[in-house]
Amino acid sequence: MPTRKVDVAIIGAGTAGVTAFHAIKAAGKQVVLIDRGPLGTTCARVGCMPSKAVLHAGMRWTTAKQLPAGATLSTQGPQALWAHARQTRDMLASGAAERVRKAAAESLIMAEARFVAPGVLEAGSERIEANAFVVATGSSPVVPQALDDVASRILTTDTLFELEVLPKRLGVLGLGAVGLELGLALSRLDVQVVAADQSQTIGGIQDPVVQDRAVSMFMNELPMWLSSSVDVDLTGKDVLMRTREHSAFVDRLLVVTGRAPNIASLDLAAAGVPLDAKGRPSIDPITMRASEAPIFFAGDVQPDRPLMHEAADEGLMAAQAALSSLREEQWPGTPRRVPISILFTDPDVCAVGLTYDAAMQQGAVIGLAEGNGNGRSKILGAQENLLRVYVAPDTGALLGASMLLTQGEHLAHLLAWAIQAKQTVSDLLMMPYYHPSIEEMLQSALKSAAQQLKS
Repeated sequence: MPTRKVDVAIIGAGTAGVTAFHAIKAAGKQVVLIDRGPLGTTCARVGCMPSKAVLHAGMRWTTAKQLPAGATLSTQGPQALWAHARQTRDMLASGAAERVRKAAAESLIMAEARFVAPGVLEAGSERIEANAFVVATGSSPVVPQALDDVASRILTTDTLFELEVLPKRLGVLGLGAVGLELGLALSRLDVQVVAADQSQTIGGIQDPVVQDRAVSMFMNELPMWLSSSVDVDLTGKDVLMRTREHSAFVDRLLVVTGRAPNIASLDLAAAGVPLDAKGRPSIDPITMRASEAPIFFAGDVQPDRPLMHEAADEGLMAAQAALSSLREEQWPGTPRRVPISILFTDPDVCAVGLTYDAAMQQGAVIGLAEGNGNGRSKILGAQENLLRVYVAPDTGALLGASMLLTQGEHLAHLLAWAIQAKQTVSDLLMMPYYHPSIEEMLQSALKSAAQQLKS
């Protein structure tokens, strides 16, 4: 078996791995990029991009159905819009794959990698010896074994976008961010969707007031069985979902109950990495290591912040850590950017900075703004808009925010920048606010907080 010796071997050509590759290559080091395929990031192939394409398709169809009497209804129905969303996915995924091939060239190895000894990999017909490694192999959907009896009817985010024709009836198990987005998107494309989750919360929302508002609002479009254990059976051609209070027949079942890191085939134990009872390493989110071995983990394989922009950050951090290891230096770490989460549910569900619980532990003041007090929200028929900002009681510094807000993606970014810049309520109230705009809700929330700070 031929042996290739390099400075750094990167396993996984997704967002984190490709970012690490570019950084290490720019440092003048010999590097290989190994991926078992298919190329194209999880975000582009089966994650954030296709889900947003479907949400956009659902929004277009919902808008078309709401046209005034006498207006022309679009002839492009849900199936045509679904096909267009899949074409968009294919374009994005193929573009991402081509960029990887072009950037990595002869340094790209298309094979499954496996450690055979500390510092040694096998990838296809090659043996790779490296002084440091970046593991960025991503994650895959988890399907509970309890669903084995209906396996033929199960969809995951890896298979949903391969459907050429939308099902008429769909059950969704799991109402985290992905389940909520896809459930709403497909419901807006006239699929009869029923969603269930054992938790009483949806979309990972932590602020209880925003949570209650979101459940109340989205329940009108997407029937949700919350705090319920669901039994699933195959009855002829139908899948029966049932709880103590509810039951429904569906054609297919979309399971979005979680993801697991893609590490089973790596044989990390052979590399000297200790594993727990479930066969997983304990990864330090600061050092990005799971042992003294020069192996650094980035992206969804380290499920600390499973988001695309966080994967890019972690890929760069892993590259810097690997380069420090080559110099036999201890990597000092890099401060993380302000957390930001956006669900494109229209209205968007966004969380920025400190979580609700963390802010309350610091005694934060909560500034509140409602859509029924905002002119732009009234024009858009979005009186249910809600914004809550968390403010430090001693300094007036903005700590975090949670919102259910039309076009909230934009305000969430502004707030993340403000928090990272350590701006206060007074600083932000000095900024211009255009009328009528959604951004005026931030002005109202800040005034609400300022009044409480004065008292």
